[in-house]
Amino acid sequence: MDTVYALATAQGKAGVAVVRVSGPRAFDACLHICGDVPEPRNSVVRVLRDAQGAQLDQALVLTFAEKQSFTGEETVEFHLHGSVAVVAAVLDVLGGIDGLRLAEPGEFTRRALENGRLDLARVEGLADLIDAETEAQRKQALRVFSGALGGKCEAWRGLLLRAVALLEATIDFADEEVPVDVSFEVTALVSEVAEALEREIAGSWVGERIRSGFEVAIIGAPNVGKSTLLNSMAGREAAITSEYAGTTRDVIEVRMDLAGLPVTLLDTAGLRETVDAVESIGIARARARADAADLRVFLVEAGEKPEMDPREDDIILWAKADLLGRVENAISGKTGAGVTELVARIGQVLSKRVAGAGIATRARHRQAMERGLGALQAALELLPYGEASAEVAAEELRVAIRALDSLVGRIDVEMVLDEIFASFCLGK
Repeated sequence: MDTVYALATAQGKAGVAVVRVSGPRAFDACLHICGDVPEPRNSVVRVLRDAQGAQLDQALVLTFAEKQSFTGEETVEFHLHGSVAVVAAVLDVLGGIDGLRLAEPGEFTRRALENGRLDLARVEGLADLIDAETEAQRKQALRVFSGALGGKCEAWRGLLLRAVALLEATIDFADEEVPVDVSFEVTALVSEVAEALEREIAGSWVGERIRSGFEVAIIGAPNVGKSTLLNSMAGREAAITSEYAGTTRDVIEVRMDLAGLPVTLLDTAGLRETVDAVESIGIARARARADAADLRVFLVEAGEKPEMDPREDDIILWAKADLLGRVENAISGKTGAGVTELVARIGQVLSKRVAGAGIATRARHRQAMERGLGALQAALELLPYGEASAEVAAEELRVAIRALDSLVGRIDVEMVLDEIFASFCLGK
């Protein structure tokens, strides 16, 4: 492979900036720029110089031997003073060394995958960890990056390989008397993996929501106080408010951290009958987003009913508590009455759902597991027929194994690699 280099920390002025070099000529680059190559894993302070001997910076230099670095290749890290000028000068010198080139986005991590340092699920976990904005996202991404999903796949794969081996023994000795009936053990093994996949698939929907964010829609009639409530919860004027009905025409979105979970609050157009063409579009969008939302908060005026049928866990509150006096389940974005309680209630509902989250966090994970589960269910239908269907059942089990292999990147992943690594920054 080429030897690549890049700034591994964020762009701009900082206390420290890290430039990473990885590949077969990484130690040559270190020798070129600081005069020697420190022992691997020993950090030393060196003066970095350009080809003419002029000083670039005084930096901490850290080297990693092959198979001991993040990428699995010889790697050098220069921990520089975080000046934009210093970083630019060091990168310019590295670019002038034969055999070195600037890394592409995600190339360090891609090399870690290709060199067996990470599986594909861990790569995705790393991307999610870098993008994590809330505590729930951090914890979930760290579980995936630590190899929890890959570990489960490996365990499932081992059980299925055992089942395939038993079936193939039946096929190989079809003309002889096999001393033990393997059908019960095979059925037990396949059923165990199928049940585990069903649980993981069910939890993957919540896992995806933790990663991408939950949506909570505020719904009600015009002028019921939806926008005022949104502004109160957001702590800023995110939506325009006025005394005129129909002010909100489109869906207003505010992203926030709520009880450690990523939540997008949706302020929707007031639901009512109207002949205004533009308002009608807004109402249609409001209903569509409300239908798709994970949770809905209904604001209802005294004596009225919700404009849509509430679902389980939906929250129904009396609007304009400032005009109602002391009423249970009432709220006012204007005075703040009941807002703290609403935030806590939303957090409780969503936290309860998060408790059932699986390790799988992406649609790709779920689709791979669904393919595997479909093959296992087909195999279970064939197993009762004994030797007559053993060969076909074994092939279904191999299909399931290939589906799990694609989940962690053993096979059939070239089509998704470019998309995954394009989301990484240059220094990863």
